[in-house]
Amino acid sequence: MAVDLDGPEPLYEQIATLLAARIADGTYPPRRRVPSEADIVSEFGVSRPTARAAVRLLVERGLVVTVRGKGSYVVDAQA
Repeated sequence: MAVDLDGPEPLYEQIATLLAARIADGTYPPRRRVPSEADIVSEFGVSRPTARAAVRLLVERGLVVTVRGKGSYVVDAQA
């Protein structure tokens, strides 16, 4: 799945959906880091605020928790 720069969906939603799919398929396992904002900027060619919004959406969906100074981690569904 690629980000559609010309599509109607906001880029941050597309990126969050793609990262959520990676969480679901085990690419990012529970209690492990998801890509940093800088990594998202680099991979998808988007601005830092867009990357931040994508991570924030994952937090709102309960898929990721952000630890200040450490990064964002996949929530452990077993906890």
